[in-house]
Amino acid sequence: MSTLEAMTLDQVVDTARYPLPEIESAEGQAVVARAQRELSTLGCTVLPDFIRPSLRDVLQQECSAIAPRAHFDVETVNVYNIAVDSALPEDHPGRTSFERGNAFVARDRIPADSLISLLYSHPVFQRFVARCFGLPHLHELADPLSGLVLNVVAPGMEHPWHFDTNEFTVSMLTRQAQAGGVFEYCPNIRSAHDERFDDVRDVLDGRGERLTRRLSLQPGDLQLFKGRYSLHRVSPVRGEVARHSAIFAYSERPGVIGSVARTRQLFGRVLPDHLAAEGRAVRGDRLLD
Repeated sequence: MSTLEAMTLDQVVDTARYPLPEIESAEGQAVVARAQRELSTLGCTVLPDFIRPSLRDVLQQECSAIAPRAHFDVETVNVYNIAVDSALPEDHPGRTSFERGNAFVARDRIPADSLISLLYSHPVFQRFVARCFGLPHLHELADPLSGLVLNVVAPGMEHPWHFDTNEFTVSMLTRQAQAGGVFEYCPNIRSAHDERFDDVRDVLDGRGERLTRRLSLQPGDLQLFKGRYSLHRVSPVRGEVARHSAIFAYSERPGVIGSVARTRQLFGRVLPDHLAAEGRAVRGDRLLD
């Protein structure tokens, strides 16, 4: 039996600092207000020590145990996750390619009684995340593979510059790299109505320091991020220890399932749910991807 099987949210989260069960209290409202303010101005907010320090070792051990279940495949990608041979103008940033060397453990290979599963499915945690993003509610993805994943970046590998498909991302570092593996991002470098290709190209060509921020994350920190509009990456990992982070994927709409092509790219397989949902996706904007 997992040591977390009988745990409550209060035992896992530092609810004195982050009062999720009393989110309407003055303290809860202050936490939400800060998160909303930073998401609005910086596109990102970090809640340090969200997980109680006494559980950091459990968090790391559980995720390290499932990391070998990740689908690993080095592939050539661009920031928009579209085909690298797409017909684009000569100076288009989508023509710049990278080797993506990170790997993902799919949701169906993460134990339901693990700490990250407990958080992902907990309605109080979901309500808190929704409030931070200024949304009335959130839904777990209906996708059986990509709702909750563990991102594994092995030594010598990186998760190169990219945009997320979802407007918002929730993640938690569970193990640091010995060196490298820094989260870098360009806050609101594009909007739903403007791709700002010139700025994106500057970042990819090494001229984007003015647009780039870096985060010093610790295991157990909760990160809320507008990854749809902020270009971001995990820099190359150095040393002998892989970098692990849990990614909690939610949607404003129920029933969201990933595309066949993207699912196969990330996990090396698709399930009947993906085949049945193909072609029914509704785009929320007209961005390249």
